[in-house]
Amino acid sequence: MRATVLHSPGDIRLDELPDPDLVDDTDAIVRVVASCVCGSDLWPYRGVNAGSKPTQIGHEFVGVVERVGSTVSDIAVGDFVIAPFLYSDNTCALCVKGVHSSCVNGGGYDGCQCELVRVPWADGTLVKVPGNVDEAMIPHLLTLSDVFPTGHHAAVSAGVTAGSTVAVVGDGAVGLSAVLAAKRLGAGTVVAMSRHEPRQEVARSFGADHVVATRGREGAGEVKEILGGIGADAVLECVGSADSMKQAFQTVRPGGTVGYVGIPHDVKLNLPVMFFTNSNLHGGVAPVRAYLDELLPDVLDGTIAPGAVFDQTLPLDRVADGYRSMDERTAIKTLLRP
Repeated sequence: MRATVLHSPGDIRLDELPDPDLVDDTDAIVRVVASCVCGSDLWPYRGVNAGSKPTQIGHEFVGVVERVGSTVSDIAVGDFVIAPFLYSDNTCALCVKGVHSSCVNGGGYDGCQCELVRVPWADGTLVKVPGNVDEAMIPHLLTLSDVFPTGHHAAVSAGVTAGSTVAVVGDGAVGLSAVLAAKRLGAGTVVAMSRHEPRQEVARSFGADHVVATRGREGAGEVKEILGGIGADAVLECVGSADSMKQAFQTVRPGGTVGYVGIPHDVKLNLPVMFFTNSNLHGGVAPVRAYLDELLPDVLDGTIAPGAVFDQTLPLDRVADGYRSMDERTAIKTLLRP
């Protein structure tokens, strides 16, 4: 099969690799219909936490089941499925508590920007999409593999409910998804912090009531002015950098909560300030499988259309161009078709 491999920082190639095979009776082999490049893929692409040898990459995909192990009973050959970016058995003590991302039998795939993927614990991991899947629905379904549930996790972690005031730090695909997720949960006012006009447009289409382009204390001051002078009830941190976390805490009101889903890099917390302002921090890796039963119906009936985060679609043999576009911020998120 053809598969995307990171050979060294900045060196993305489409290599020929052996087709994956069933290893355990609980496995499935899925033919990829669509995959995509994630912002977190850019960290090793840029040389941060990069491996020392060529590594298959990618973790978001939807596809059609080609083979199943002998004990797989809920998923069948021919099913169109959404694959959460981490596999899980959906039965362990942590899955039962909704923390599928920490499943005792869970883990990550070998890589998903490819043609075929082996999925362990297929019954617990894969979510079947009912009926015939229209081509136009595929981008929206693909977001449920990671990016939209991750934005949703930021909003849930920050305690967004009906009437909440919300600020979103980060205007990548996760940040934009967080805008949509906050509105879906009933947020009263959502402020998107973005300096890029195309991303501002997507944020507004997702329900952002205001856009603030400035940063630092000036940007936090603008948000506070919009939100009654005290800051946001919930700030959704969707980047993972030291600057973005600092921005989040400058923007949240005393007693408010920062919901963070950006993978932290060089982040330091000012615990005394958090203590004296009663500011909270909650979040982490999104337990995507825990959210899909709730989110999928809203995508299928058109209540939300999260696939608007994809502004570039490329064939798999141009995956290097997709990485380059996202690295240079000329694309928000690149969808790949085999």
